[in-house]
Amino acid sequence: MMWRPVLRCIINRSPCPPATRSVSTYAQSRSLSSTIHARADTILERKDLSSTLLTSKKATPQTLTEKIVQRYAVGLPEGKLVQSGDYISLAPEYCMTHDNSWPIILRYMSIGATQIHRPQQLVMALDHDVQNISESNLRKYRQIEAFAKQHGIHFYPAGRGIGHQIMVEEGYAWPNTLAVASDSHANMYGGVACLSTALVRSDASSIFATGRTWWKIPPIAKMTFTGSLPPGATGKDVIVALCGLFNQDQVLNHAVEFTGSDEAMQSLTIDDRLTIANMTTEWGSNTALFPMDAVLRHWLEEKIARAAQNPELLSTIGRLSKERLEASFSNILRADPGARYAKRFYLNLSTVAPYVSGPNSVKVATPLHELPTISIDKAYLVSCTNSRASDLAAAAQVFRRAADKGQTPRVAEGVQLYMAAASQVEQWEAEKRGDWQTLLAAGAQPLPAGCATCIGLGVGLLEEGEVGISASNRNFKGRMGSVDAHAYLASPAVVAASALHGRITSHGESPYGWMGVECGEGDGTAEQDHRAATETILDGFTSQLDGLIETAEHETEANPSKSVYVHPGFPERITGEILFCDADAINTDGIYPGRLTYQDNTTIEQMAEACMQNYDSTFVSTAKAGDILVSGFGFGCGSSREQAATAIAACAIPLVVAGSFSSIFARNSINNALPTLELPELVKRLRARFPESLPTRRTGWSLTWDVRRNIVEINEGPDQPKWNMKVGELSPNIQEIIAAGGIGPWVKSQINSTS
Repeated sequence: MMWRPVLRCIINRSPCPPATRSVSTYAQSRSLSSTIHARADTILERKDLSSTLLTSKKATPQTLTEKIVQRYAVGLPEGKLVQSGDYISLAPEYCMTHDNSWPIILRYMSIGATQIHRPQQLVMALDHDVQNISESNLRKYRQIEAFAKQHGIHFYPAGRGIGHQIMVEEGYAWPNTLAVASDSHANMYGGVACLSTALVRSDASSIFATGRTWWKIPPIAKMTFTGSLPPGATGKDVIVALCGLFNQDQVLNHAVEFTGSDEAMQSLTIDDRLTIANMTTEWGSNTALFPMDAVLRHWLEEKIARAAQNPELLSTIGRLSKERLEASFSNILRADPGARYAKRFYLNLSTVAPYVSGPNSVKVATPLHELPTISIDKAYLVSCTNSRASDLAAAAQVFRRAADKGQTPRVAEGVQLYMAAASQVEQWEAEKRGDWQTLLAAGAQPLPAGCATCIGLGVGLLEEGEVGISASNRNFKGRMGSVDAHAYLASPAVVAASALHGRITSHGESPYGWMGVECGEGDGTAEQDHRAATETILDGFTSQLDGLIETAEHETEANPSKSVYVHPGFPERITGEILFCDADAINTDGIYPGRLTYQDNTTIEQMAEACMQNYDSTFVSTAKAGDILVSGFGFGCGSSREQAATAIAACAIPLVVAGSFSSIFARNSINNALPTLELPELVKRLRARFPESLPTRRTGWSLTWDVRRNIVEINEGPDQPKWNMKVGELSPNIQEIIAAGGIGPWVKSQINSTS
């Protein structure tokens, strides 16, 4: 069988249920490629990266994302306007690292670098494992602080707050600028109109040394908000609803731009926007971006005034100032009329009600009033998503209202409520208003400002069989404790109400006459609906044409491919038995547990033993060295932890195949010398052959990737079919990085070759 990469994604529209609009499901039809970063070659040292990878195009309208990237792309040909799909060399305004700073520093030193390129570009904030007072962790923290002071890097010690919150409140994340972070929730900065994306440790070390990294501008999706957010609904409900309603990877590896009417945008506070942008990571996007508007300006004016009045709390000299504000708002970037978007969606905010996510998946979202009675053991007001002063105020108000009604304003018997402010500044604000004290009086257990149980570290983790509800961003199985626990996500008010009553419940009245969330494709206008109807007809025709093409391909034996270049040290053939993990959206917490992520002395053997344990505890005993790991769609979604790739490599698995990959995993795999292939047709065929889903299955099938011939050969076993698929050529530059052992050794070799 020969697959030709000519088919595009087809939109399958289902009839809309009464009073709601359906969410489109995108068929998993993709052209085959060796990785999504197949040309990320001269990442660091070549100043002509953008000139090499980009060709001049006729000037076209740009999206807001493209306009911001234009400002920070380096080495562009004269007159070049960047577009989605371009590979560019990028010099971000700031790069934030956290507890992973020390392994990044070690990588920086291991490549032979001796001088930080631009110290003021870097921000280090210790936030993940702040409850760990072991000597090894405290020593690591001291080493990070000493390095930061030695080189003049912005540094924030443990307990000061979560790095993402610090980036926002200290003015590093600024409207219409570009920042990056070695953490997957960098998307959050888009809530203040700062374009931001997550990088991995290897990329951060390159920024330490060169001030730049590489990026492929993602396809860009536009989400239009209509209506206005009703009382009782929050930004958390908006993003939980989006994750649950648009749950077919519609925005996987996309940049999302949020826009809408003045009425819609004015109903979303900046804290709402930060929450929405933060959790677009769980939605699958690479970036999220809100526009600059009057709401943002007013919020910044308040922040500037507070910084001036409380210099002991904030170190924002030169970043939060009236002068900078005026300069920025006198030159607001906006998307051009006619800018090209890969996808368009809309959501009517007026139809949003309180939602709950879970259990153990952000793709499962249920209106709160439709949930059955679910008793809880633990509740959490933590994380960079929802533990700002406004969130703590909403939670405190639940207990105050209970007192006003004559109820005992205390956490229910048998329930534990934990809280950790997003930063010391946010806790100070909550204390100033009396909200922190109200929650303490209700029985909440305070934790230091930091990531806390959201990352699965510290006290209060979920035990076997327990049920928890959290205001955080991830409820992946095993992330917040036992893999046998159930975790739900909701707004801070719902978390507080659930802690008060001992079951998941509302903080107010159920919505009367609620008919569902109105959402769908387009901009939510009659004109867009008409276009959608026309596209449905075209899609039907295209689908028929695709079927004819695929039929012809199945009937045609693949011709031998001409020989292509194979870099010295890269294998010409990779072969092994297919080990099938039959699930979509296997996340990084499932691949490698968060409790080990910041243990820097973990051996390769220990990493192999931990591999996939939160996904399937039998994986390690089932897998064998040399197996080809095959999984479903959206593999490697979640955090930016590089161990998701290195743990698989530690199991001596030479190749990972999936229907599709999260871009952050694909980037990590390249940087850590783990080849990947996207083969959606293989996944479909495996599922057809093995309809009884098992977490991990030895298939008896063999896969051989003939790199020189661009062919994947599948043997379904003795006396079973054998068939081939044509795949894209793996870039020689990517081969060179993988053959060198990853990006770190490759960069070191480049430095040595020029010294």
